[in-house]
Amino acid sequence: MKKVIALLLALALFLPVCALADEVVNVFNWVDYIDEDVIKQFEEETGIKVNYMCFTTNEDMMVQVEASPSAFDVCFPSEYIVERMLEKDLLAELNYDNIPNAKYLLDNLRNPSYDADNAHSMPYMWGTVGILYNTTMVDEAVDSWGILWDEKYTNNVFMLDSIRDSMGITLRYLGYSMNTRDILALEAAKDKLIEQKQAGIVKAYQVDETKDKMVMNEAALAVMWSGDAQYAIDLNADLAYAIPKEGSNVWVDCMVIPKDAKNKENAEKFIDFLCRPDIAQKNCEAIWYSSPNSGAIELMGEEYTSNPVMNPSAEDLANCEYFNDIDSSFLAVYNALWAEVRSAR
Repeated sequence: MKKVIALLLALALFLPVCALADEVVNVFNWVDYIDEDVIKQFEEETGIKVNYMCFTTNEDMMVQVEASPSAFDVCFPSEYIVERMLEKDLLAELNYDNIPNAKYLLDNLRNPSYDADNAHSMPYMWGTVGILYNTTMVDEAVDSWGILWDEKYTNNVFMLDSIRDSMGITLRYLGYSMNTRDILALEAAKDKLIEQKQAGIVKAYQVDETKDKMVMNEAALAVMWSGDAQYAIDLNADLAYAIPKEGSNVWVDCMVIPKDAKNKENAEKFIDFLCRPDIAQKNCEAIWYSSPNSGAIELMGEEYTSNPVMNPSAEDLANCEYFNDIDSSFLAVYNALWAEVRSAR
């Protein structure tokens, strides 16, 4: 009998460990967008296994989530895709009882226009779009998007392989809103991008590889997200970043839970973990995008707050705009225009 009792006690102790070890959270994030040690630390502290998957554009992420909505527990869309996912009823409401570290969210990022009261989304990082340039190859002020069309820089400009970003900065250069639905304005932006490409100025359309190529002095100029720009500047002192005078995009990448997620509570634990100040600090210092976390900013101190790439001036931010979602009835127009740009020779 004693042996049976001992066996039952052993099983009682063993079973919760097995159950915990079998718990998972399926995370779908951007490439190079987290400190990998943070994933290990979450697993060690919670016993929850992280299945970590990556995407390179918002549009790619959206296709995957729509095709397999139950395959992901936490996704990281930008604000305009949050708006689209809400329109399609793809997102679960967040239970903030399970996300106490949400209290560290900066006030200016609360209750955004794309998701009232942050009911379905928690900001993860934010930043701007600008020009990363090599000061040894550029001998003039980089204060306008127009420099990207200067034939002096033939085969020396990297553009973003991102429909909203490349169309958006061109629209701003031409004097339009990044969110315009004016077909004549959009046609003008398309024509301007084709002109740049056919003039041989564009060296490549790409995404994540750009920052490393700029570090290696492979181009003079690149359209780049601010965090990637800071990463490159840290590795190459000849690089600098500017937000052009015509204005640009300020964006927020968020953490959301798909409505059909299989592991919602684990997803909320993961989101809460990323909102913990010491963890938010680790992630910020690993990828150098701007943090929405007041606790992390306090921990980082002046190194963070005095950095103009991480903390653009109020004047620059006032000249930037969020992207609004392209509704489904207009998306085909955007895609057709972008296809013309990408296929131009």
